Amino acid sequence: MKKHIVAVAALCLLGSGAALAQDFKAGNLLVRARAVHLDSANKDSTGLDLAVNDKWLPEVDFTYFMSSNLAAELILTVPQKHTLTAGGAPIGSLKHLPPTLTVQYHFTDLGAFKPYVGAGLNYTRFSSVNLPAGVDIKRNSFGLALQAGMDFRLTDTMYLNVDVKKVQIATKVSAGGTEIGKLKVDPLLLGVGVGWKF
Repeated sequence: MKKHIVAVAALCLLGSGAALAQDFKAGNLLVRARAVHLDSANKDSTGLDLAVNDKWLPEVDFTYFMSSNLAAELILTVPQKHTLTAGGAPIGSLKHLPPTLTVQYHFTDLGAFKPYVGAGLNYTRFSSVNLPAGVDIKRNSFGLALQAGMDFRLTDTMYLNVDVKKVQIATKVSAGGTEIGKLKVDPLLLGVGVGWKF
């Protein structure tokens, strides 16, 4: 009798697992909210040792599935304020807004684990620039973005997400109207969050 009960319980578990193990399919929308840590590379060619601070920021993304494997993800946040330093000393501040669009490949047939890789483009708009008199930066930046991550199924519509992105963000620096070099922020973005499938 116990063997029969164990067998029935195992079949029920397998059945429920199969029901939850459905892959993403064309037309699905996955909406995620993440907490992201921005770790700046701060490569400066001006000779001033310019850098922006690292920070945590909120992120929302919308992933639309064109098939069970291919998806496009739009990554958004609100303008983020940074302190700009020269040689470690604060000299001003600025905000950046960095929407990013990637195309992703999602791996299937791995149970509750749904890893993916992606590549795309980033556009960054610098605003609220507050720097010493005569010093300025270019307001727009375009660059590549690389991405890898994983969704772990919690329920049939809710997922735990971990994600890492490397994004090219840079701006030209000028003094007295003359370009003196470039600051490459090129951040590594480490994120964790929750997603909901629609």
